[in-house]
Amino acid sequence: MPKTTRPRVICHMMSSLDGRTILSRWGQSPDTKEYEATAATFEADAWMCGRVTMEKDFTKGLAPNLQPVSHPLDRLDFVADYTATSFAIAVDAHGKLGWKSGSIDDDHLITILSEQVSDEYLAYLRNQGVSYLFGGKKELDLTLVLDKLGRLFPIKTILLEGGGHINGSMLKAGLIDELSLLHFPVIDGAATSATIFEQGENPGPAAQLKLISVEQRPHGVIWLRYEVAA
Repeated sequence: MPKTTRPRVICHMMSSLDGRTILSRWGQSPDTKEYEATAATFEADAWMCGRVTMEKDFTKGLAPNLQPVSHPLDRLDFVADYTATSFAIAVDAHGKLGWKSGSIDDDHLITILSEQVSDEYLAYLRNQGVSYLFGGKKELDLTLVLDKLGRLFPIKTILLEGGGHINGSMLKAGLIDELSLLHFPVIDGAATSATIFEQGENPGPAAQLKLISVEQRPHGVIWLRYEVAA
């Protein structure tokens, strides 16, 4: 059996003390500098978010500008930039996100798709300089996705940064190696607020964790690191 190329995955999140992640409920302009400062200590090659988080925090709802194509496109993985060394990974199975360019800041953009996306959307990504990988015909095989990321790009460590659905799917698939959690000193209390991990009506078994470290950070933030048991 060939050796796996799967990158190490560290789920890095900030939450309220009751595990909620909607910052807009945490008072006026909550200070999230510690989130970025602690993330930088991992020196990860890539960061990953789901479609909803990408749309909310990065694309701001931009719709893709789709144009007719003259011929069908093969469902083959596409690498737009072979020189990139840092990456932003968008999990967008149905091809809904629009992009202004092939990067976010200085991180080359890779989008994860199912084979159900249209030829027009694939052509759009190519025109924008966005790399894309296929994770399955209809549903995404996240194990396959991580293996491709490790084989096709120089990615050894990924920071998984939510939202709750992609975090939950990765956890259920046994693909998270470490949880890095910053507890912000606030209690949300809203049952409708998103949580760190969400697995819907068919959750996997409870994940067992081993504490690595506890650190008090500025502004009352507590940084917890856990190894996820195999």
